[in-house]
Amino acid sequence: MAKLRDKIKTALDEGRMLMLGSQILVGFQYRSVFESGFEKLSHTSQVLKMCGLGLMLIATALIIWPSAYHRIVADGEDRPDVHRFITEVMCFALLPFAFAFGIDAYVVTDMIYGHTAGVVFGAVTALVALFFWYGIEALRKRKRESKEERMKAKAEDSQSGGTKLKDKIEQVLTECRMVLPGAQALLGFQFTIFLMQSFEKLPSSSKIVHIVSLCLMALSVILLMAPAAYHRIVEEGEDTEHFHRVANRLLIGAMIPLALGISGDFFIVVRKVTESTVGAIAASAAMLLIFYGLWFGYTSYRRTQEQGSRQKRRRESGELAKSKG
Repeated sequence: MAKLRDKIKTALDEGRMLMLGSQILVGFQYRSVFESGFEKLSHTSQVLKMCGLGLMLIATALIIWPSAYHRIVADGEDRPDVHRFITEVMCFALLPFAFAFGIDAYVVTDMIYGHTAGVVFGAVTALVALFFWYGIEALRKRKRESKEERMKAKAEDSQSGGTKLKDKIEQVLTECRMVLPGAQALLGFQFTIFLMQSFEKLPSSSKIVHIVSLCLMALSVILLMAPAAYHRIVEEGEDTEHFHRVANRLLIGAMIPLALGISGDFFIVVRKVTESTVGAIAASAAMLLIFYGLWFGYTSYRRTQEQGSRQKRRRESGELAKSKG
């Protein structure tokens, strides 16, 4: 079992990961009301934007709440009730996030493609967020290993040497925190840009690219926020090898749509500045190649090299053992 101090620290770190993103998105929600394009929205969309801001503020209040509880109720002491409180609050904190995402997706699509498309896109966005933040957790919790199985897995991990499981989990959550603020800042920009006057002058194809890029960036943010929910709901703050594998896959999975979303909006910028569609396609493709080449190309090459070196060392040690025998 993880020490209570470590479990509380991890829970607070996960809350900080969500807080970084929520502050950025709240800032963009406030700004959007004062953009010139806001007046062109329908009254329904304006009210929904206001409700979306309210939901984001509720999410912010929930995320900060455990800090107040820890300071005021527990006087900074590490107590079991503090960990339970953080876990319970974090389970609900992402609900308003999901609905706020859906509202913003609706408003953007409604303005460009109409009410029906807005409803569909908004509903899909909210459902995808709810699936990754609550759905897979609910499915996994039914199949959750027993306490004895988890302790056995930890014992095997401690005997295997190398990096400790606790450190690996701390590192993967830190890496999620590294990627998340930038992704959420870009997502906030994408939600706001459609209210700017220059957006109306873009060709319809550029608007489609922007919508696709927004979808990809939203998916990336959803995946990056999922490990915190999974750790709270499924593992209840415990460090398990299963959670490390899940967090690892979610982080790597989030980087795939992140690069596509960034490159898509880069296409729009280059096309607007150069007025050349071919040049914009070439520039965005080159940018995507840089992202994927660094993130997945070189790293896959290095992984293959290291696996080959390990297999060679094992063969050599086996041959040496046979010769001695």
